[in-house]
Amino acid sequence: MIVYTLLVITLLIAGFSLRTAWRLGSTYSYHRLLLAVATAAFIYLFGTWVFLSVYMRYAFTVVFVGTLLFAVLWHARSPAKASPLIAAANVLCSIVLLTICVLYFTGTTKRPYHTVHLTLPFKQGTYFVFQGGKGLPTNVFHYKLRGAVYAMDLVKLNGWGNRASRIFSTRLRDYAIYNDTLYSPCNGRIAHTESANPDNIPPSRKRGPTNTNHVLIVSNSFYVFMGHLRPGCVFVQEGDSVLIGQPIGCCGNSGFSLEPHLHIQAHINTHTGLPWYKEQPLLIYFDGRTYNLFDEIYAGRQLSR
Repeated sequence: MIVYTLLVITLLIAGFSLRTAWRLGSTYSYHRLLLAVATAAFIYLFGTWVFLSVYMRYAFTVVFVGTLLFAVLWHARSPAKASPLIAAANVLCSIVLLTICVLYFTGTTKRPYHTVHLTLPFKQGTYFVFQGGKGLPTNVFHYKLRGAVYAMDLVKLNGWGNRASRIFSTRLRDYAIYNDTLYSPCNGRIAHTESANPDNIPPSRKRGPTNTNHVLIVSNSFYVFMGHLRPGCVFVQEGDSVLIGQPIGCCGNSGFSLEPHLHIQAHINTHTGLPWYKEQPLLIYFDGRTYNLFDEIYAGRQLSR
């Protein structure tokens, strides 16, 4: 199961970074220090902590910093006797990990970014970017899809900082976002809807007869597509006019979806007759700011990492 695999990898890398930091107390070396910091930074940004709790990310940071300070400042140590090959390998690995960390913030897509400013399509709660960002390495799955380079997948966090009541569940209602009301993120007209595809039971990702339940909104300058909605819970019809904050549906798990979430992507409207998904993709700003992989979004207010 991919969820458990990713969680185990996260915990193993976190454990490795803590062990490397602790060993600095007995055999200190700059290349080992660099490796400890690089692995900790990498797993802080890319670790799938949300499968347990997003609060684990902050707990890990506190423990890592405390371990590093204790090992470097207070613990007895002697110079490391690592071979040049091991030292070079540590430095190379650190450079690779730190480069990925930098790319987390910058992305790999060309600048300037084409952007769109939307309102977060939820009213209350804490939401989490399961996938999203400016291309690689934060948006791996969407990057290879047609026109979806800036697409985002959003889940909702419960009071424990998890997106479900278990690490992985086959019960749709265990997921905090399931049946959550979706509100229009912009003013526009409903260009297309679909609501007859069944919800998948995790981990099934079977596409429905028409792929996924969705709403497509068109304005004079852009399109907004929102998918994986619950069957029979789309409140608008093609041709309807919608305003920001108007209820338009409920989140579900229809289409190619591992678990309940909202998929959202935006494209420019050039009025040239091209299908919406072939138009230039737009980087989404919610309420004045853009978000990256594993960022938290608080409905009704903004919060930086």
